[in-house]
Amino acid sequence: MCVCQTMEVGKYGKNATRSGDRGVLLEPFIHQVGGHSSMMRYDDHTVCKPLITREQRFYESLPPEMKEFTPEYKGVVSVCFEGDSDGYINLVAYPYVENEALEQDDMPERDQPRRKHSRRSLHRSSSVTEHKEEKPGLASDNTESIQETKSPRVDLHIHSDVPFQMLDGNSGLSSEKISYNPWSLRCHKQQLSRMRSESKDRKLYKFLLLENVVHHFKLPCVLDLKMGTRQHGDDASEEKAARQMKKCEQSTSATLGVRVCGMQVYQLDTGHYLCRNKYYGRGLSIEGFRNALYQYLHNGIELRKDLFEPVLAKLRSLKAVLERQASYRFYSSSLLIIYDGKDSRAGMFVECRPEMRLKRVDSSLPESLQDGGSMEPSSSAQPKVDVRMIDFAHSTFKGFRDDPTVHDGPDMGYVFGLESLINIMEQMREENQ
Repeated sequence: MCVCQTMEVGKYGKNATRSGDRGVLLEPFIHQVGGHSSMMRYDDHTVCKPLITREQRFYESLPPEMKEFTPEYKGVVSVCFEGDSDGYINLVAYPYVENEALEQDDMPERDQPRRKHSRRSLHRSSSVTEHKEEKPGLASDNTESIQETKSPRVDLHIHSDVPFQMLDGNSGLSSEKISYNPWSLRCHKQQLSRMRSESKDRKLYKFLLLENVVHHFKLPCVLDLKMGTRQHGDDASEEKAARQMKKCEQSTSATLGVRVCGMQVYQLDTGHYLCRNKYYGRGLSIEGFRNALYQYLHNGIELRKDLFEPVLAKLRSLKAVLERQASYRFYSSSLLIIYDGKDSRAGMFVECRPEMRLKRVDSSLPESLQDGGSMEPSSSAQPKVDVRMIDFAHSTFKGFRDDPTVHDGPDMGYVFGLESLINIMEQMREENQ
């Protein structure tokens, strides 16, 4: 039974049967590599995230020439908690109905005080679960751990055929292999904790529907870069601005205008995704950033030199577009660079056991495949890559929502980050010809 019984909705979306033909069951997006708001899978082509009004309005007012470099905006859905027959909490999306969703001009910040609610308190309106015993592993009333938000859906429905491994702070592989990027599960649990802590009235939430930009990639390799020399928005408090400026000063944001916020790259030699998170990125020097970029372009067997030209072409094109956007500022925005880990000379070995893959990769291959080309008939074509700007919760431009601060010229902090990225990739290309 849905804990928010303010609306009756019939079947909606291809996944509706999972939630009793009432709505679409949202599941963690397994390829989320950065950020703090949880990205949820809506369907194969669509993801969703908690709505922030500023970001929604920004998507609605994007200049046409920027749309090539941003996810397609697909509208809004209403989201609420539902309890299943076993007493677990899930998120379910319904068609948005005006005035029935919780107005959330800003979702609660991570450092905002949170009220404590047990799983039992969320089911008070449900006769099915009101008197059920607490499930093992779920938090009691006096705990605030993110572990309280356990959902079997993460294990039952969301998985990748390729395991993920997160590199720890000492650059050693963790022993655990899981079927989703570990950062995505972390964000999912924290997002549920934030929403539950302020869902006392069982209101509906609004979520943005956005294009799943990795949908067309079989083994998406994703680099999330925090762009610009400044991260705080014009409306940030002095305390928050000071925190953000310190992060920039202590990272490559100040020296390069860009820092690593997350990464996953498929490794042909081991058959798993190698993952990095934002804490790794914050501690990098300029040389460390170069090494991280090299690692992102390396598949465990060789450097993907075939990626240089198509990625550089995208970055140069984006730079030209942003230089024409006078008064725009993209504070705290990220840039995703995406390519396919299967689109390589050893792509045909992806399904083999790791020991067989190593043996076959070392065997002789046609000369046409030695440069990192695909085993597909179109191996002479450049590999498919994508570059997308995301996260516009702190973006602004002249006349946008009557913002009092008006900036002159293009966002040179962002442009500086693009220039640094282009220069490093060009140097890397020259060094590895």
